[in-house]
Amino acid sequence: MSMSSPGLRPAEPRSGATSAPRPSGPVGPVPYASDAPRRHRWASWLTPADRKVLQLYLLTRLSLWIMAHGARWLFPRGSDVREAAPLLAPFQQWDANHYLHIARDGYFPAGAGPWLGDWDNREAFFPGYPLLLRAVHVVVPDWTAAGLLISLVAGAVAVLALSRTARSYVPEDAAAHRAVLFFLLSPCAVFLAVGYTEALFLAFALPAWLAARRHQWAWACALTALATAVRVSGLFLAAAIAVLFVLTALQAGSGKGKRKRRRTAWRGVVWLVLPGLPPLAYSWYLHAHTGDWMAWKHAQERGWYREFHTPWEAWTNTWNAAFDGVHTTGYAAMFQAELAAMLVGVALVAVLLRHRRRPEAVYVALSLWALGTSYWYTSVPRATLLWWPLWIGLAAVSPRRPWFRTAYLCVSAPLAALVALAFLTGRWAG
Repeated sequence: MSMSSPGLRPAEPRSGATSAPRPSGPVGPVPYASDAPRRHRWASWLTPADRKVLQLYLLTRLSLWIMAHGARWLFPRGSDVREAAPLLAPFQQWDANHYLHIARDGYFPAGAGPWLGDWDNREAFFPGYPLLLRAVHVVVPDWTAAGLLISLVAGAVAVLALSRTARSYVPEDAAAHRAVLFFLLSPCAVFLAVGYTEALFLAFALPAWLAARRHQWAWACALTALATAVRVSGLFLAAAIAVLFVLTALQAGSGKGKRKRRRTAWRGVVWLVLPGLPPLAYSWYLHAHTGDWMAWKHAQERGWYREFHTPWEAWTNTWNAAFDGVHTTGYAAMFQAELAAMLVGVALVAVLLRHRRRPEAVYVALSLWALGTSYWYTSVPRATLLWWPLWIGLAAVSPRRPWFRTAYLCVSAPLAALVALAFLTGRWAG
């Protein structure tokens, strides 16, 4: 991987060279290097590379809608169905229903809760997405459409942020475009387009990471706090930003004038507290209703077998589920995907450590630890969407191996279609 060092800003231009002013926000505007008049404010904020990324994003959204339409007609639930399911029905599956119920009814409707035998364990899901879904539903009456709109907008923000983050590692537009291409055609990309939290989480997490790389700690931590309101994975991001902050502060404390620079560098440490506030507030809310500070974690244990097991026990249980004929072929195939995704994650951490990308390695390693210490693996393939070092690393490697992009697309595109079809027809897809 040809990436710059973790704590350094991009190199300053050589003498006599000119450059656009440094962006002021976490994913700040990059003005055109042209004297052409601005047509629209939003158009001037988007570079030509950004527009290409958005075009690719919209085309992949169109392909998913085509697949959803085909799923309604070609794979109905029943052998003698004469009428296709409603237009948006393929998108309202699995966890999307949990988020809908929370947004519509709250966490504990009519005194219901984990003390009931048929409880759905909805407190396992953090409140950021359901709160936004409820707000958007005020304007968009259909719940499924509201969720799709959130993911559409959040996904656009996420791919723009991924593109700009990739350019901060590999300063070329082609690498940024490749990172987005690999990301949008990854096996679990369907979850970016449905009523799930991945797109919204990345819309906060990627700008937060870009801000942290620019040493804009207030922006980084504020955005990470929003990410932690959406998913517990935000705490893993907070840990990575804390590692990057410490490395940056230690680096600033060397050389002449180190005492002054050290004081300045450590001044931003107070911002690192922000990401912990949303989970703390949510735990307080759950304690007020259930008497349990860790009610969200215990709900995951009851509903999704998330009680602690050693990594080798989790691997063994997942392997047995995948290959011992205990489950139907559909479930067994998904457990096989869980094993493959775990191997990819472990390899990614090893590569990041080899290239001394310690903050990024911390982020991915914490995700693997959380997912790899349950009874068996659940949702590891979907978690790969959140590992932006993977997509940026693949984009950095591909120019040196011309065959790589073709090989990746030939393998990943069919997998993405299969996972999308499994989800859109109501089968478990991670």
